[in-house]
Amino acid sequence: MIARWLPLAVLVLAQICYPLTSGDVRNGLTVATVVLGFVISVGHAAATRGARTAVALVAIAAGGGFLIEATGVHTGFPFGGYDYSGQLGPKVLGVPLIIPLAWAWMTWPAWLSAGRVVSRPVPRVLLAAAGLAAWDLFLDPQMVAAGHWSWHDPEPALPGVPGIPVTNYLGWLMFAVVVAALLSAVTDRSVTAADQPMYALYLWTYGSSIMAHAVFLGLPSSAVWGGVGMAVLAVPLAVTLLRGRRPATSTPGDAATPGKTATPGDAATPGDARVPGARPGSRR
Repeated sequence: MIARWLPLAVLVLAQICYPLTSGDVRNGLTVATVVLGFVISVGHAAATRGARTAVALVAIAAGGGFLIEATGVHTGFPFGGYDYSGQLGPKVLGVPLIIPLAWAWMTWPAWLSAGRVVSRPVPRVLLAAAGLAAWDLFLDPQMVAAGHWSWHDPEPALPGVPGIPVTNYLGWLMFAVVVAALLSAVTDRSVTAADQPMYALYLWTYGSSIMAHAVFLGLPSSAVWGGVGMAVLAVPLAVTLLRGRRPATSTPGDAATPGKTATPGDAATPGDARVPGARPGSRR
């Protein structure tokens, strides 16, 4: 139990320290936080779903993230024209190596959190994509303010959030849908009790980002935009967890018991979410 939560506790501590630092210390903490988040998400994927899923996560989210970022830096598609500074470490094709790691870091908790709320493939893909893309409503204003990247043509921008074009957020959403759809196609869509740290990671990111932007970073508008955007996933996730239930996948007549995990005798096909209390052999 301690081993499951300790890495997340270290990440939370690092993020708490972020607004209390500045200059090179803050830049180094930014890189360290992203690397730690990447290790946590990929490690969780490997531990709970196996090496195949972890490799798929890295290939789809980090590999795909690098390709789309390199395309964006050199062509302006799909986010708009922008350039990275040299504050985030080594770059390849103009993209800091930690940027693709950040994609993988938040893709996994968004994907699992969406699966805790809904079980059908298409709604889960859309909810996970929205939950991932909405994170950039916090991330981009924070990183632009810190000087980590800048936009060639930052208009039109969201009200109160200058310096970042709306096309950036639309590009994030487009790519997030692709990432979630690919994950849905190649990974196990089950829901397990071992996913709780990832739910906590998503909810912590949501709540702490609102507080950091509103109180410590002087970015109240992005606190509002990000708070509203990530609420699309964070709020139903929190409600679902408080109710202590799993996604409604049982067929009429199944005696589902909230919070009960599947027994070893449940016959579930690969990708099926485990249904609490379902009769052996019952399926969606």
